[in-house]
Amino acid sequence: MATQTQTLRGKASLNPSRTHDYLYDSHYVLASERDHARATFKAHTSTDRVKRVPNYTTMFSELRHHPRFGMRLDVTDPVPKFISRQWRGYADQQREALIRYTTFNYDPSVQVSSKHFANAEVAGRNRYKFFKRPIIPFLQQVPPEVLLATSRQDPLAGPDQVQMERPPTPLVKTVETQTDYRDSEAQTDPYTPEYVVRPGEAPELLTLATLSYGRGLPAGLAEVEMIERARAKRAWEATLPPLSDTSQLDKRRRMMDEMETKEWALREQEIEKLQEARLEVLKKLLKHREENHQELNIKRLDKLWSKKQREKEHRVRKIRNEHIKMIRKLTGKREHVEGKLQRRDVIQDYSDFASQSYAPKTRVGIFIDRGSEQFVVKSRHLTTYQGLLELEASLPDFVMQPRVKAPKPKTVTKAGFIKRKYRQQRELMEMHESIKEAKFRGEEAAKPLRFLQKIEKPVPRPPTPSVEVPSQLDEERELATIFLQQVIRGRAIQNMMFEGKEKRMELIHELRSTHALQEAEQTVKKQEMQATIALQRQRRLHEHKESLVDEALSQVEGSSLGDMFDFLSKELIRLQEERRIHAFSMLAERQRRIREAEESGRRQVEERRRREEDEIFKQAVKVHQNSVDTFLEDIILGSINNTADQQARQEIQEIAVTINDVAYDIEEKRSQLESEEIVADLVHCFLLPEVQKTTVREKVRRQQRKYLLAAHKQIHKEGEEIIDMNAKAVPSSAPRLLTAGQEEEELIEAPVRDSDSRHSDTSVILPEKPRTV
Repeated sequence: MATQTQTLRGKASLNPSRTHDYLYDSHYVLASERDHARATFKAHTSTDRVKRVPNYTTMFSELRHHPRFGMRLDVTDPVPKFISRQWRGYADQQREALIRYTTFNYDPSVQVSSKHFANAEVAGRNRYKFFKRPIIPFLQQVPPEVLLATSRQDPLAGPDQVQMERPPTPLVKTVETQTDYRDSEAQTDPYTPEYVVRPGEAPELLTLATLSYGRGLPAGLAEVEMIERARAKRAWEATLPPLSDTSQLDKRRRMMDEMETKEWALREQEIEKLQEARLEVLKKLLKHREENHQELNIKRLDKLWSKKQREKEHRVRKIRNEHIKMIRKLTGKREHVEGKLQRRDVIQDYSDFASQSYAPKTRVGIFIDRGSEQFVVKSRHLTTYQGLLELEASLPDFVMQPRVKAPKPKTVTKAGFIKRKYRQQRELMEMHESIKEAKFRGEEAAKPLRFLQKIEKPVPRPPTPSVEVPSQLDEERELATIFLQQVIRGRAIQNMMFEGKEKRMELIHELRSTHALQEAEQTVKKQEMQATIALQRQRRLHEHKESLVDEALSQVEGSSLGDMFDFLSKELIRLQEERRIHAFSMLAERQRRIREAEESGRRQVEERRRREEDEIFKQAVKVHQNSVDTFLEDIILGSINNTADQQARQEIQEIAVTINDVAYDIEEKRSQLESEEIVADLVHCFLLPEVQKTTVREKVRRQQRKYLLAAHKQIHKEGEEIIDMNAKAVPSSAPRLLTAGQEEEELIEAPVRDSDSRHSDTSVILPEKPRTV
């Protein structure tokens, strides 16, 4: 027998990045300051900084409420203090803002600093990155892996036309991001702020660190009981005698035994609650499963029954159609049994509206619509030009001159946001209106005199409510808190001022340079101004070339749009003519349908009378057929029942003989020990569950008794006065009334009597020996 060993290896968990890569790695790029803040929060709350601290008092405990260790956050920061924690994208952000400003505004005083790239170290440690096979023409079988890019600079251009080097513009750029979800839908767990624990302190709030949102938070009744038990446990631990005192070891042992007994009792209660909850869930699941099975069975039976009914109806319909057809044939043959021919009775035909004179049959060779040409509309409005003009003059304007409204451009997207183009247009219009209003706005009208206005006296204020004087300790604590808030706000304002100064450092240097420039610096400024002017001249030349290309494209677009509009105008004229002709045809069709409706009314009366006579004949034949079907069905059902009864009796006798033989064999082979096992099994399966049910019922009755007492006391407390009043009013006819105690005894004894009756009904009788069938 060959064996095979299989080794299961789990997948190694690899982190996509290290914890502090956003500070150390120069190639780690963050999109914004918000992402930098998220990375910082993720690094501070990582599991690497959480340490297990053993609890020496319960180091070897296996109980959940007495953990062996606790979790504590490491207060030491792994990042040195000289490492900057700020986002590295402020410089690039300022540079992009200056580039956008110089692109749309001509300001020679603003200069964009050139971007410096780090040294690639081709001859140093990065030398291996630049090794490739030499590209030898006509000797290489595979295509080269690297092709040198062609120069985009004009080799004949002068030094003034050379553009500044800049990285290539990406093909795709993210400008805005829109989401279909709200903040409340994206929020998973509530925000938990950071905290730092002083060395040597253990706040009580940290005992709830194991609770999280959805797993204990927000706290309910069970969590509050757990917190209270933990507080009582800590207070009890504080009252325990120390281990160093040998005289109180017995007292310490007794206290620990009592606490352990209480904990075990509490644990048993929790286990009972869990078992009851699981039992309820199991009952619900079983009930739901049974309902589903019942529903599936009902659906299956209904589907099968409907299928059989459809098949039955189809067969019955087919048989009846064949029966009617044969009856008609037989009736037709009986009319000419002797072979005599009957002459046509004209008076009888015309007196009977269901005859061939009024409603001839098509199979005989008569077509009812053959003479429909006589109903064709012949009007001069349709055959002469002058009639067409009169008909056209009588029609309303909207038929001859349809109005087509050009669709308005959509300014709003499907999500309800205004498009960027129309939003910019609206902002420009608002800015233009505000500038125009400020330009043409005259002097403000003089205000009316103050003393000519009526000064209303203010409504008297209500009396000032009094407040209890707080204690001295609370006042000192509040003052200390206010002072701490002032210090924090002042420090925050200082940080904001420092960040603003750092952001606008280049502007400060520029302002300083404009007031104190030396001759050398002025020369440098002039050279930079000339370079900027040359760049602007080159940009204007580039814009002129682009305008020429746009002009050619617009000419091509104009020609295509002209052809398209010409085609649409012709189609519109054709559609108008088609609608006018359609209106003429609709008028003629309406007149024809009116005359056809009058003729069809007369034909319908004749057809209805013919159907009534056919239906009378069908009903007569149906009565005879139903009587025959009923007679045959009774005979078949009687024979089926007799046959099934005989077969069932025969099968039951055979099964009884077989079971009797097996029972005799078992009785002969069974020993005394097996007999005792059977008796014990019967006792365990029938008597013990009944005793357990009786105990549970008694326990439930005792628990419900106090609630019944309270309910009846409350009811009789309010109803005794009304009962006494009725008793005084009608003393002779008052019915027998029970007191609160008597009614309570009656209500308590009723379920007991019911349970006793049920016990008597479900009593188990143990047989002395097996009985045979």
